[in-house]
Amino acid sequence: MSTLRHILQVKGNDVWSISPNASVLEALRLMADKDIGALLVMETDHLVGMISERDYARKVILQGKSSKDTRVGEIMTSKVITIHPDQTVQECMGLMNDHRIRHVPVVENEHVLGVVSIGDVLKDIIYLQKRRIKEMETRLTSSGPDI
Repeated sequence: MSTLRHILQVKGNDVWSISPNASVLEALRLMADKDIGALLVMETDHLVGMISERDYARKVILQGKSSKDTRVGEIMTSKVITIHPDQTVQECMGLMNDHRIRHVPVVENEHVLGVVSIGDVLKDIIYLQKRRIKEMETRLTSSGPDI
């Protein structure tokens, strides 16, 4: 079984974050620039929240607020669900499903190592399935036909 530590080793552990005092517009620009759907909200090295495109849509657009005048801290999700790097991809998928989230910070000893998205999890699961299929095909073709 693959762990989140392995996923971060493969994908890299870039961490994109923003201050809670930044404008929502700044957060949107950073997400667009990095082609990501969520940012960690950090005060110095401390994780205080997350902001996602979903937060923006529901808490700014639908409420008629201005993304230029609204601070990240006003709309961020402050109760952040995190996961340990030695947990499995299956555990992460269950966590994402149970909490209806698409991004999970990977945290060890209160230090953020990276962020795993639902796309990262699916990519890993697909890779493992393809590898298993290839192994089974190899076993079947190397054993020869049963007569």
